[in-house]
Amino acid sequence: MATIKPTPSFNAWTDASALRAAMKGLGTDEAAIIKILTKRTLKERLEIQKQYFQQFGLDLHEDLKSELGGKFEKLVLALLDSIPDLLARELNKAVTGLGTDDSELKGIICTLTPSEVTEVRASYEKLFGISVESAIGSDVSGDYKSLLLSLLTSQRKPTVDQSAAAMIAKQLYNAGEGRLGTDEDTFIRILSENSFKQLELIFKQYEKISGKVILQVVDEEMSGELKKAIKTIVKSVTNLPQVFAEQLRSAMKGAGTDDSVLIRIIVWRSEKDLDLIKSEYVKHFGEGLATSIRDETSGDYETALISMVEDFCYHNHLTSFNKH
Repeated sequence: MATIKPTPSFNAWTDASALRAAMKGLGTDEAAIIKILTKRTLKERLEIQKQYFQQFGLDLHEDLKSELGGKFEKLVLALLDSIPDLLARELNKAVTGLGTDDSELKGIICTLTPSEVTEVRASYEKLFGISVESAIGSDVSGDYKSLLLSLLTSQRKPTVDQSAAAMIAKQLYNAGEGRLGTDEDTFIRILSENSFKQLELIFKQYEKISGKVILQVVDEEMSGELKKAIKTIVKSVTNLPQVFAEQLRSAMKGAGTDDSVLIRIIVWRSEKDLDLIKSEYVKHFGEGLATSIRDETSGDYETALISMVEDFCYHNHLTSFNKH
C-alpha cells in the first residue's frame, strides 16, 4: 500500500552527513538530496533533521530553503513537516488572501480520520495562533460552513451497528427524499458524527429503503459547495483511494498544474495507500500516475515526485529520470 517504507539499516548520522556534503561549497547536489529524502519515512526524515542539527549546529530546513528553489523546494520542505503541520499549512493557504480554495478545504477536511482531525486542529493553532474552525468559519458560509465546522469539531462515534444503521438510513430518507425540501442539518449531523464504517452500512441500508444510491440522492437534494463536500465524504467512505486519485487528476488536467495538491497527496499518502491510489488512477483515467506526473512536471521536481510514487531502487533509475 505504501510506496515509502522503513529503510533497512537506517542511519540518521550517515544521511545527515550526506545532506551536508550535498549543500557544502559551490553548487548543490540535488540528486543526493532526492536520493535520501524521497526514500525515507517521515520518522526517519525527522531523525535526520535532528541529527543534522546535532552534528553541524545548523537547521536542515533553513539550509535546504537557502539552496533550493521553486516547486522542488516546496516539495523538499514539505518532506520535513509532520503530516498534521503540512495539512494545517495547506488549510491556511486555502483561506488566506483573496478568495477561498474550496477544493483544497474539501479535499482535506472531508477525508480526515478522527485522529487526523485532532492532530490538524492542534497543529493549526500552534502554527497560526488561531483555531482552524475560526479561520475557516470566517471564510465560508451557510450549510457548507456548518458541515466543515461539524467535521472539525464533532467526534465520530467508533461503533459499528447494523440495526442502528437501518434507523439512521431512515432518518436520512426522511430528511431528503421523504419530504418537501431538504433537512440539511440532519444530513450534516449524520455525516459528521458516524464513523466511515458505520456510514458505509448506513448508505447500504439507504439503498434498500430508497432504491437509489446515496450519491444520486445527494445530486438531487443538494447544490453548490455543500453538494461537492458531501459527495467527497460519501466517496471517501466507499473508496478513499479513488477520492485522492480524482484529486490528483484534477490537479493535473487542463491548463497548469495545482502543485499544492500534488505535493500534499503524494507526501501525505506515500506511507499509507499511495499504491492503491495509483491503481485507482490507472483504472479510472487509463494511464499511470507516474506518466501524468512526467507530462506535467520537469527537472528535479519531477525526479523527486517520481521517486516517491514509484517503489524502486533509486540508484537504478536516477540517470534515466535526469535524461527525461
